[in-house]
Amino acid sequence: MSMINENNHPKIVSKIAIIGGGVSGIAIAKQLSHHNPIVFEATNSIGGVWKHCTYNSTKLQSHRRDYEFTDFPWPNRDNPDFPTHVEVLDYLRSYAKHFDVIKNIRFNSKVVELRFNGSNPHKFGGVGLPHDLDYGNLLSGESMWDVAVQTNDSDNIQWYSFEFVVLCLGKNGDIPKIPMFPRKKGLEVFKGKVMHSLDYSKLDQDDANQLLKNKKVVVVGFKKSGIDLALECAQANQGIDGKPCTMVIRTLHWTVPHYWIWGLPFFLFYSTRFAQLFHERPNQGLLRALLCYIFSPMRLGISKFIESYLLWKLPLEKYGLKPEHPFVEDYAACQMAIMPENFFNEVEKGKILFKKTSKWWFCNEGIEFEDNTKVEADLVILATGFEGKKKVKTILPEPFCSLLECPSGLMPLYRGTIHPLIPNMAFVGYVESVSNLHSSEIRSIWLAGLVDEKFKLPTIESMLSQTLKEIEVMKRSTRFYKRHCISTYSINHSDEICNDLGWSSWRKKNWISEAFGPYSSQDYEKKD
Repeated sequence: MSMINENNHPKIVSKIAIIGGGVSGIAIAKQLSHHNPIVFEATNSIGGVWKHCTYNSTKLQSHRRDYEFTDFPWPNRDNPDFPTHVEVLDYLRSYAKHFDVIKNIRFNSKVVELRFNGSNPHKFGGVGLPHDLDYGNLLSGESMWDVAVQTNDSDNIQWYSFEFVVLCLGKNGDIPKIPMFPRKKGLEVFKGKVMHSLDYSKLDQDDANQLLKNKKVVVVGFKKSGIDLALECAQANQGIDGKPCTMVIRTLHWTVPHYWIWGLPFFLFYSTRFAQLFHERPNQGLLRALLCYIFSPMRLGISKFIESYLLWKLPLEKYGLKPEHPFVEDYAACQMAIMPENFFNEVEKGKILFKKTSKWWFCNEGIEFEDNTKVEADLVILATGFEGKKKVKTILPEPFCSLLECPSGLMPLYRGTIHPLIPNMAFVGYVESVSNLHSSEIRSIWLAGLVDEKFKLPTIESMLSQTLKEIEVMKRSTRFYKRHCISTYSINHSDEICNDLGWSSWRKKNWISEAFGPYSSQDYEKKD
């Protein structure tokens, strides 16, 4: 491998670049290790959001068995407790060390620009594409992408050149999503402090506690990060001097206290082949579509059954926290969150208050709402999410940058990995499911098979058609479809990947387990 010379004409330094050292980055680095890829990680550590976007109280949303690599089980995988973010980070580091992934990672190396350098750009970009046009091989022996890397925050930019680039920048972290406000009603008029949850996550426990203690805090958002933040705020404000935390909620979502519903394990409702028969999936055929239509009352009945338990177990109606949409829509959009055990204890004590509104803005003293009410605040924390696509758009050139979104707002990715109109590039970590680690790993296995030419991609037109079908299914399944979530047909998605790889799509020992057993990462360990 050789570095670029001073006159900035890049040379091929490796066949493959991987951008990002989070869960997806280390997963694909392991699968492509025989190609000796270079992994560019902007920080000094692997782990992605588990390293840089967690709070002191952050825990995994699922059990260990549901969040592990196929060939690297947790050391204490039968422990029923949800792992802390520190445990998850230790697990990821152990995986990277065990498979010697670290040797390929260049830390403190931020990719600031990509340039397309291929000699045949005319077949990409989406204008006048022949229906039978092939995408081509990912490793063609030709330099396709130039990559500009800034090291250790210096002013020096080093250029590299690669045949193939894998983007693993993730959907969370780095670029916070900040709400838009009317003129003279934004952050500038507020005399207190405003920060995003991303900034809060960088604080250690003592600094975070000091920031929140005896302060009037407003948390904007009611997803997992907002709920965890409100609980930390309440715990920092115990005693008579402690101030309540107010949660500003624009959209309510269903939360679950644990993975049992009326004594039944949660996986029975959505994570078996039989359960997923009730849900629409792409390319399902006429008979399957008919079955989905016939079983639609069953699908809604299951959702109502789960809702009945949640309304019994949690005081959602008492505090006006019952969502208007069915539970299944949150599940189909990967919006379901686990409610921390002590959350409603703090609500009962008056340490957490709620304000539901569709519009809000800043005023001098705090937050003002469309009904002309106000909440005073010393600190406002925006748990409003992240601009995942912006991270890609800041480095990807035109015309490819404009191709990242369909009118639906979703990134059209074949098998959740290949954009049919962007050459020699893959995206890992942009599809969500019940276990995002499993989603990333199985796509990494698929992508490694594609790189090694164990199978070929269909035509560009066929891939575009498939991506549009998936988007249409998501749009019909949930009003929150702009999250690329495959949770209600995840087994079918994995079946298609297995078929591409030449594996058997049925991974269980017998048909009873196949129909009614939960699917996990361990089922996809290579064995045939």
